[in-house]
Amino acid sequence: MTGFCSVTVQSRRDAEASLGCFILATNDMDTARLDAAELLKTYKSQQQVERGFRFLKSPDFLVSSLYLKKPERIEALLMVMTLCLMVYAAIQHRIRYELKKQSRTFPDMKKKPAQNPTGRWVFFCFDGIHILTINGMEKHVIGITERQSTIIFILGSTYQEIYS
Repeated sequence: MTGFCSVTVQSRRDAEASLGCFILATNDMDTARLDAAELLKTYKSQQQVERGFRFLKSPDFLVSSLYLKKPERIEALLMVMTLCLMVYAAIQHRIRYELKKQSRTFPDMKKKPAQNPTGRWVFFCFDGIHILTINGMEKHVIGITERQSTIIFILGSTYQEIYS
């Protein structure tokens, strides 16, 4: 028994030295229990959701200037905000996925090539695109830069038609 214990302790020390140690506890006592790896993955994925709600609470989103009294209006605002967050997360996921799939990059804030830009940065980079209307009928999209073209191209034909 002593040999087994020392091997286990040594294995643990080796693991801690190479990978570190992460302690996570749960009170989830359902029958569909998660193994340790799934529990850690689920816990870490919550950070993405929290980051999204932090974006919604930022002054750039202008929610702080709203004052709502009725519960149904607060619920409606929360629904709209959650929907916005879903669209934001979906477009960010799609851009990152397509950049990796197509082995392309998009310049980050430091102008370094990256394959994981935030949705917020991409949206910010789309500032400056305008629609020029001639004689009230003919419309032209102007002001598209190379980095905007990269995103439009990787998102596919629907986006290319909108911005052409």
